[in-house]
Amino acid sequence: MSFSDAVMAGLARDGGLFLPQRIPDVRDRLADWAKLPYAELAVAVMQPFVDLAPEVLRDLVQRSYKTFAHPEITPVVKVNDVHIVELFHGPTLAFKDVALQFLGNLFAHFLQQNGGELNLVGATSGDTGSAAIHGVRGRERIRIFVMHPRGRVSRSQELQMTSVLDANVHNLAIDGTFDDCQGILKELFNDLAWRDRQRLGSVNSINWARVLAQVVYFFYAGLKVMRETGAKGVRFAVPTGNFGDIFAGWIAQRMGLPIRKLVLATNENDILARFFESGEYRKGTVQATISPSMDIQVASNFERYLYYRVGEDAARLRGMMGDFARSGALKVAPGLDGAIDPLFAAGRGNTAATQATIREFYREANYLLDPHTAVGVHVGRQHLEKDEPMVCLATAHPAKFGDAIREAVGVDVAHHPSLDALAGAKTRVTALPADAAAVRAYVERHTGGAS
Repeated sequence: MSFSDAVMAGLARDGGLFLPQRIPDVRDRLADWAKLPYAELAVAVMQPFVDLAPEVLRDLVQRSYKTFAHPEITPVVKVNDVHIVELFHGPTLAFKDVALQFLGNLFAHFLQQNGGELNLVGATSGDTGSAAIHGVRGRERIRIFVMHPRGRVSRSQELQMTSVLDANVHNLAIDGTFDDCQGILKELFNDLAWRDRQRLGSVNSINWARVLAQVVYFFYAGLKVMRETGAKGVRFAVPTGNFGDIFAGWIAQRMGLPIRKLVLATNENDILARFFESGEYRKGTVQATISPSMDIQVASNFERYLYYRVGEDAARLRGMMGDFARSGALKVAPGLDGAIDPLFAAGRGNTAATQATIREFYREANYLLDPHTAVGVHVGRQHLEKDEPMVCLATAHPAKFGDAIREAVGVDVAHHPSLDALAGAKTRVTALPADAAAVRAYVERHTGGAS
């Protein structure tokens, strides 16, 4: 399948996820790439994977990142004993903007070429929804339907979604968890006849283009920190729930970026941390935390990692995922060294540790961490190594989680003008049960019916 077809399809027709046929080795280009500004680096990193002419890709990238408030797009700052790459300077103040501004422009480009329409259906644990909406709001030939778990996202996250009143935007508050939303999404996409009639596409991280766009900031931050410190390799700490962000780091490492360790950080919903510690991937009950975007038990992108973990054996992977669907568990044996994967370290930051980290960085460095970033920083600092700088991904602006920040530091300091302006904004949202049939019926009513 071509890159453009994979982007428009989102999910493969057998329910699997798309991956590139090969991952290029770019080690001989790193010295040149280290000198590039972000947008030019994005073109260089993505070009080997896409079927777009260089000038078209360059135009799409430049338009995508003109919406960012910082000239470096994803600046890196040194705070205490870690480097923090700030991924929250896009229009919705979250790392999802890096990929979804680009994906929105990709969709528009392909639809302009073929004259078709696209109905995007997505599920969000908080930030994906608003970033996706802001990537396609008001665009011709595109409608977007975003499911979020009712009452389980922050107030700022909710307002960023529901205050967008463009006619092509539909917000659905689902009475359930993010895993319920994600399950509904997969059920709809697996009904191939209905999917074709409704011309469905995906903005979730099951869409390969999202992962690809996120690979870029691992190169940008890693090369920048190595250049500034003289280090030969770096470590990355990644707060993760759905495994998409850290999988982008894994791809960057496979391409040749000298990442010595990927530190996977979870909150109390620690299915991924438990896997890298024990080899068992076992679904549990979702716990509500102060880092709600990570309140996930089934990580959709983990399937991509497992494909490589089982030697790129698609049949074996299909069997494993079938077993997981039936039993809620799967097992992977450790290697000869006893490790599940020596590239990964894993840990968890519970609510107390998250609050303590936010408080420490505010009092010692006058720097605010959002709760998700604080989880990553807390776990990352447990895996510091001399001569291998630790780069922590700051996944959202702290103002998106003002209540959690205030509780941690004791004062109301987490603000951003764009979020403050949402107070009292008019909103539009539809509440639905956690039922695929109900979502299906809603989509049909707003796309001209089932035929």
